[in-house]
Amino acid sequence: MNSLSNVSASVGRTAATYAHTVDELFGLTGKVAVVTGAAGGIGLGIARVLANAGATVALADKDHAEAMRQAADIAAAGHDAVAVAVDLADENSVVAACAQIVGTVGVPWLLVNNAALQDRELLLEATTSEWDKIHTVNARGAFLMTRESARAMVASGRGGRIVNIASNALRGGLIKGLVSYASSKGALAALSLATAFELAEHSITVNTILPGAVITPGAINAKGSISDGPATRQTPFGYQEPHEIGAAVLFFASPAARPITNQVLAIDGGFSVS
Repeated sequence: MNSLSNVSASVGRTAATYAHTVDELFGLTGKVAVVTGAAGGIGLGIARVLANAGATVALADKDHAEAMRQAADIAAAGHDAVAVAVDLADENSVVAACAQIVGTVGVPWLLVNNAALQDRELLLEATTSEWDKIHTVNARGAFLMTRESARAMVASGRGGRIVNIASNALRGGLIKGLVSYASSKGALAALSLATAFELAEHSITVNTILPGAVITPGAINAKGSISDGPATRQTPFGYQEPHEIGAAVLFFASPAARPITNQVLAIDGGFSVS
């Protein structure tokens, strides 16, 4: 076979390699996905999208009763879901929850660190107790979930995906009072960088999503007043919906994103061009 024939045969094989169906590119059938803070808001939207893609979803939340109700609702729609009680501020609770997930539904393919506190305090009035409370859940809790889930992923030898839900506050989507919250999300973004580096050799990718304005019960009920600021300005595509954040998570979790790690994707309604 001459060199031209070799090239032609190689191109043919490459074309065949990329002849995938949508399910092959984006389906998660047979995969276990863990979503923290999944009893409501963005986390629930993410869980529903992943369940629709075929994943067995573990809804990990401190509000176990509501997580159970939502898991039952997902199951009633013909998908696989379980509820797992976890307190991200308690290391023992995180370790136990991750062990429960592995023991009941299997080793996670995907971990979504979504749960977060969003309470607001102005810098000049801020307290160390508020700082510590927010960082304990938003940063330390995500670290613990990552450590425990990654240990299971590495031991399985099958690779995996981790997606961290940070915030568009890191790109200037701010109102006053987000000192502790934005700093914790900065820590989460740094966690993505460090873990993407360490886990690449195990075929585990780590990526970050920056949601913009998503109206959720958590945002509405957060402590502290809402002030004017860049985060309140009108954007070309308006508010985002939880399932739209879920769609971005699905991409990072899918076979289509196999070579993508340490990337940041803003789902911000066009904030950067507004």
